[in-house]
Amino acid sequence: MRIAIVDESPARASVIQEGLAELDDCEIFVLSGRDRLLAQIGEIAPDIVLMDLGNPSRDVLEEYFAVSRVLDRPIAMFVDESDEESIAASVEAGVSAYVVDGLAASRIRSLLDLAVRRFRAFARLQADLAEARGRLAEREAVDKAKRILMDSRGLPEPEAYAELRRTAMNQGRRIADIAEALITAHELMGRT
Repeated sequence: MRIAIVDESPARASVIQEGLAELDDCEIFVLSGRDRLLAQIGEIAPDIVLMDLGNPSRDVLEEYFAVSRVLDRPIAMFVDESDEESIAASVEAGVSAYVVDGLAASRIRSLLDLAVRRFRAFARLQADLAEARGRLAEREAVDKAKRILMDSRGLPEPEAYAELRRTAMNQGRRIADIAEALITAHELMGRT
């Protein structure tokens, strides 16, 4: 496992490193500056990013939230103090674990596990949502294609669907693909 620690304070970064010392087969990279942070993280390609921000200003928090929005990795963020707005912004930015006043070597391993698990759970939810949206879009396309057939040929709904299904089977394609093709053809014919 490749772990990137982002911390401007070497003392705080060492606390995180101490908490990770018991992990086998892991490479730890400490990034102490904010310059080129995203590029550095990209070069490292870590499996997880641990950010210790201490007591950051609003601008610094926003800068790190911008970084976390771009990364598709589990991120655990440690801060000394927080408010509801910062917590909400961290969730929106994709931070997997936002830990307030909890930087202790003994807690790092469990917080790392938590961040990875929450990231994976959220990724599964996003994949499920994308799949559901795709199915909904396909269903809407099939419904629109059925309406086109019903209006243009005077077919009842079951026959319009049967026509789409029959065409899909004859061409070895999915009904949704046939529906999209019919919609596109209909739109093209309507413009001429």
